[in-house]
Formats: sequence, C-alpha cells, structure tokens
Amino acid sequence: MSKEPVVKAYSEQYQTGVLDLILHIQQTEYNIPITKEDQPDLMMIETFYQRGKGNFWVARVEDKVVGTIALLDIGNSQVALRKMFVAKDYRGSGFNTAARLLQYALDWAKERTVKEVFLGTTPQFLAAHRFYEKNSFTSIEMSELPKAFPLMEVDKKFYKYLVEKQAI
Repeated sequence: MSKEPVVKAYSEQYQTGVLDLILHIQQTEYNIPITKEDQPDLMMIETFYQRGKGNFWVARVEDKVVGTIALLDIGNSQVALRKMFVAKDYRGSGFNTAARLLQYALDWAKERTVKEVFLGTTPQFLAAHRFYEKNSFTSIEMSELPKAFPLMEVDKKFYKYLVEKQAI
C-alpha cells in the first residue's frame, strides 16, 4: 500500500512532475489533443497562479506529484478553480487525494476572504461533476460567470461555490 498523499504549495522543483501528470491525463486518458504550449500558465505557475488570493498546490507521495489544484485570483474576492488533476492510482476514496486538494484550496480561500469559487469543466467528465456537487458546488449557466472568469474552449459546464456559506 502506498503512502498517503501530502498537499504542499507549488514550488519550481515540482514543475516537471506537474507537467508530466497533467499532460498524461489530458492526452492519454482523455485523448485531448493539448500540449504544454497550449497551456502557457503551466510554464509560469508562480507568476500566473501564486498571486493575490490565488495559489497552486501539488499532492505528493514521496517525490512523485500525484495531484494538482489551483485557484486563480480573478478579482472582486472571486477565484477560478483550475488544473484539478489526480493520477489514476490516487483517485477515489482510498486516498481521497481530490478531496484533500479541494479542502486545502477552499481553506486557503476562506482564510483570504474569498467569497466565491467558480469552475468550468467538460460535459464528459461525469465523475468530476459528481465530485463537485458532493462538495457543495452548484451548477450554474455560463451567463452567471463573472466577466473576469477565464473561459476555456472545452468547458461547457460551470459551477459556483459560496465560501462564506460553507462550514469548513
């Protein structure tokens, strides 16, 4: 049995592990024809995510990155949840990697007086929809997103989380 994943704030030493994990899931598991060049934010995590009320975290088991999550500060005490990825072997209730990452990010948001968390996902990620709904995210229409929300072409389903309304 592997060790429990540990959540840590991103630092440059995790760059390769983050890229390897995210690209593998996107390209191999979901057959999305996307490259690291299509995602310049992954090459500048510190300046893109780790500013204002935003941050980027990794879940690690020993030296291996097994999960990621990011909050992007979009102003007005709102953040966009981005780059939530968990390695196949660390998904589900056995390790609760996704739940740990999400809780870490939501605790961070609450400490920084973030009011709302928004996210977009693709229609085919049904397990992700169930996960977000189980964690008090409510489905919203695209028209309900803040103007500053960074729309991704593949995202057609959107969620909102009210930070101050939740007991964390």
